[in-house]
Amino acid sequence: MISGGDFYSVMCAMVPLYFAMFVAYGSVKWWRVFSPEQCSGINRFVAVFAVPVLSFHFISQNDPYQMDAKFILADTLSKASVLVVLSLWAVLFKGGLDWLITLFSVATLPNTLVMGIPLLQAMYGDFTQSLMVQLVVLQCIIWYTLLLFLFEYRAATLLIRDNFPGPAAAAICRFEIDGDVISLDGRDPLCAESEVDTHGQIRVRIRRSTSSAPGSAISSMAMTPRHSNLSGAEIYSINTPGRAGPPLLHDHGGADATLYKMASPRLSGYASSEVYSFQPTPRASNFNELDVGTPVWARSPATLAKTFRPFSPAMNSGVKAVWECQPGAEVGGEQRQGSKDVGDKDLSFRSTTKFAVREEDDSDIEGGSRQKMPPPSVMLRLILTMVSRKLSRNPNTYSSVFGLIWSLISFKWEVAMPSLLKNSIKIIADAGLGMAMFSLGLFMALQTRIIACGAKMAILCMAIRFISGPLVMSASSIAVGLRGKRLHTAIVQAALPQGIVPFVFAREYGLHPDILSTGVIFGMLVSLPATLLYYILLGL
Repeated sequence: MISGGDFYSVMCAMVPLYFAMFVAYGSVKWWRVFSPEQCSGINRFVAVFAVPVLSFHFISQNDPYQMDAKFILADTLSKASVLVVLSLWAVLFKGGLDWLITLFSVATLPNTLVMGIPLLQAMYGDFTQSLMVQLVVLQCIIWYTLLLFLFEYRAATLLIRDNFPGPAAAAICRFEIDGDVISLDGRDPLCAESEVDTHGQIRVRIRRSTSSAPGSAISSMAMTPRHSNLSGAEIYSINTPGRAGPPLLHDHGGADATLYKMASPRLSGYASSEVYSFQPTPRASNFNELDVGTPVWARSPATLAKTFRPFSPAMNSGVKAVWECQPGAEVGGEQRQGSKDVGDKDLSFRSTTKFAVREEDDSDIEGGSRQKMPPPSVMLRLILTMVSRKLSRNPNTYSSVFGLIWSLISFKWEVAMPSLLKNSIKIIADAGLGMAMFSLGLFMALQTRIIACGAKMAILCMAIRFISGPLVMSASSIAVGLRGKRLHTAIVQAALPQGIVPFVFAREYGLHPDILSTGVIFGMLVSLPATLLYYILLGL
């Protein structure tokens, strides 16, 4: 039975977290203490320093040689089973990759680091800290990487489908990605140059947009450096639509050169931490004055696909097709790489809150042939390159890896961390938890609507998060033999509010960000009674 003292201890752990969140909310919403730009700086500190150091602090203190195999197996089994069921649904019932990613994020990825450690420690004891740290390590290294892989795969398939319609994409033999291309997430316009060799194989080079096809109108746009997106509240609100304009078409020698200029809010380049910099930081323009000296002649992707044939060396080693696209343009909540003239259409995310099965349209069929994709090995190299580059620029990746390495060394040879370094880390880690919740409160205050996806979708997501997730976790935990407090810990941690990283990925890649935003904000409010309810029911 749960005594009054136990309940009070739990509230002592939860209330301070929510206090920091609501103070931040009020400081922006009611008292106007912070401007959006100042919020961006605070969140930047949280993403780059506070949360990575907090992760390192917990991971480095956890004994990796005393891992709870059954607890880890139960968590892995629950996530894997959800992924398998959603994959079968996506394939057999044409649910689609988009909803597979979103539903997997909502159902299986809770806010373990910030909410789980203090809350479960107050409920069931100090031993839960080690269990939660183990889940944090697995979540950061395995599950967030898998989620990032799925997002990059989706972005790559959309880019290929829109620019190589029909069977043309099957001839792609190689992707060359410039070093400054970090991701296909659409934060920056990408320029792809394709070259067809004498054997009919296509080599594609992907780079950040620096110039466009010749022509007065397009060249004048390419010669203008883009301003920073850090201007006003539009970049902070999940309800703000991306801006898109119709393609600009110019004809040069019978070949269409198509330039797609679509602007969308961009986020900081960091990911895979429990609390993330929700607001972007100013970035330098992508414009490179050194690259505009030589004009680039372009042929549209559609023209290339329709006239797909080998080129002789006499044609100056092949014809290059160059196009620019912005995969981050959010049209009806789905991220598409160009080829859609959206004009002044309202780009509200609300249209994403329906379970719609995507039918094949004309863009999937070219000359009566279904859309093809490059060979699996080519696609795998492309996606692994993008994933590795994105992870390499994520501070939480390094904090998790370094924390794990230090714990392996320190517990193997009983090496103590020098007090000078230990205290330096601790002073930031102690602030990390409160700053993480403070950052979340700032994010909530900068949204125009708490329930961005609509009431029906919010209820469905909350049911998945707080009912389906714990049920699946309880089944897998019982199946592997968890009992007592460890079983209760597994169930309650599955009922924690949704993690921040899935929302960050959804916002960057333009996939149902309204749903994930509602899961973060509304989930924090629902999680208080939900976790207390599970705690009371399991204690009876």
